Amino acid sequence: MACGGLMSAPVCLIENDENGKLCVRKQAKDILDGIKEPVVVVSVVGLYRTGKSYIMNRLAGEQSGFALGNTIESKTKGIWMWCVPHPYKEGHTLVLLDTEGLGDVEKGDEKHDTWIFCLAVLLSSTLVYNSLGVIDNTALEKLHYITELTENIRVKAEVSRDEDESADFMRVFPSFVWAVRDFTLELKRGDDPITSDEYLEGALKLKPGSSPQTVKFNLPRRCLRHFFAVRKCFVFPRPASTQNMRRMEELAEEDLDSEFLEQANTFCHYIYDNADPKTVSGGRTITGTALGNLAEVYVEAIRSGKVPCLENAVVSLAKIQNVRAVEQALESYMTEMLSMAQLPMDPADLSNVHTVAEKKAIEGFITMSFNDNDQIYQQELMRKIHNEYEDMCQQNLQASHMQCETVLCEVFDTLEKGISDGLYLKPGGYRQFRDMLAQLAKEYRARTQSQIMCEEVLSMHLKAKEEVGNMILQADESLSAAEQEKEVQRLKNEILEQRQRGLEEQNRLQEQAFKDMQRTHDEHLNQIIHQMEREQERMRRDNEQVMEAKLKEKETLIKQGFREEAARMQSEIDSLKADMNKQETSQPSTMSKVLDGVGTAATFLLPGFVPKVAGIGLSWLSKLF
Repeated sequence: MACGGLMSAPVCLIENDENGKLCVRKQAKDILDGIKEPVVVVSVVGLYRTGKSYIMNRLAGEQSGFALGNTIESKTKGIWMWCVPHPYKEGHTLVLLDTEGLGDVEKGDEKHDTWIFCLAVLLSSTLVYNSLGVIDNTALEKLHYITELTENIRVKAEVSRDEDESADFMRVFPSFVWAVRDFTLELKRGDDPITSDEYLEGALKLKPGSSPQTVKFNLPRRCLRHFFAVRKCFVFPRPASTQNMRRMEELAEEDLDSEFLEQANTFCHYIYDNADPKTVSGGRTITGTALGNLAEVYVEAIRSGKVPCLENAVVSLAKIQNVRAVEQALESYMTEMLSMAQLPMDPADLSNVHTVAEKKAIEGFITMSFNDNDQIYQQELMRKIHNEYEDMCQQNLQASHMQCETVLCEVFDTLEKGISDGLYLKPGGYRQFRDMLAQLAKEYRARTQSQIMCEEVLSMHLKAKEEVGNMILQADESLSAAEQEKEVQRLKNEILEQRQRGLEEQNRLQEQAFKDMQRTHDEHLNQIIHQMEREQERMRRDNEQVMEAKLKEKETLIKQGFREEAARMQSEIDSLKADMNKQETSQPSTMSKVLDGVGTAATFLLPGFVPKVAGIGLSWLSKLF
């Protein structure tokens, strides 16, 4: 099943630099930067030369891609990445991470292997552990990296000595899938058939006792049971003959063992169906852009000799993501506005363009922003969009004003020439001037009726002609003094009426501006509410998953006779319940605080919006008083 792809082939995401320190490759980081949608991240880890790369190629829906190699030499160095459209989840990208084989004797760098394993855990939403043969004590001892996770990864920056961290690890750690390759045993316990999941859970059964040997035996089992709430197992027979396995990339599906092929397809469908989008603490789903930044944050911590801390990483990621989220949302807004707004245009039409552009920008911001708990960056985006829209409204007014003035000059050119030639300075000239003025004003309105500044420009023109009209009126000897006075008043009334039309025009602009700002405010609130609801739902699911895992573990401990440990597990369950209740209680007040913050921002913006938008018109109108 070919997925098609964002990438035609994998690229290296994390490698060693010339000084032997881990670093993030720019090429891979640039690819992730371009992925604005949520990512489902599946990592594969395991001992070298166990066929990890092959099952990742299967997940990518391709025969080849991640290097397989056909000798005892490990081909994959560092962590390689392949991003493909998710075959089941629309609007998601499947990010496959193939890691360097662990335990390569030629490499001989145990700490390097530990960090590769930790990074796979930290970056993925599903972790696939690939091994050969059977799940026995030897296999679990080789998975000693699991036992070192708490030494090499911290969830919180500060932890009290008696605080149980297992629930925190469970919330943020990926789901765990054990892929057992070249499996030749029958799945039976005694004479009864068992599932592969039961086979895994049976292998994780603890031994009673407290001897050093027993503690060592139980340690990897405890870690798997305590850190990974979701565990799954697949057993694969040999895919082909030894000779054919050396050229796996060349084999067609008909050349593969049918049972292996069936299990491989079941494995892929399970991953597609059940691997969740990558999240970090707080239930926040991350995009490809955030994943690239997260990789850099973790690698930088390792390079500096620190233990990667998820809480600190979220803080660092938030700063990086939120600054970029504002920049890109504003860029999206401006691109949309400039492509759709053809100035001059009706303010209602411009408002509609603004609404579409703003909605798209806010959606982009919400998707990319991160941990903006106090809405500092969202309020900054509100202000910046507000300012850009103000400028666009002003440009629209100016464009309309210029267009109206152009039409006015064309229409009133005849009148101007008549005035210059003294055409109206004669008996009866005033009525001729007055009738011409009315006729041309009607023609002007007909040509500019769609322009928002038409009445104001005409109002200014009539005000400017008041003095000329009075001069022509006084020169018209055919009118009596009483008639002249009447005409003076009539001209003043016409100017006042026109001024009123201009004011009504500005009032409509003001009303539109208020509607725009209210809609902006509502859009921001709606997006925040939806985002918080999604995050709260994800946190609720994570908590329920952890609770379910701990309850199951308690029952298992009781059945196996570990009553003291079961009692400790019950204490952890009680503590988790208290935390969940506390979270549910605080959610309404948190939501209220957030909404108040955005409301305050909108209140801050609203009063300043209208005067500036209408400022051009109001300054002109002031000249009429």
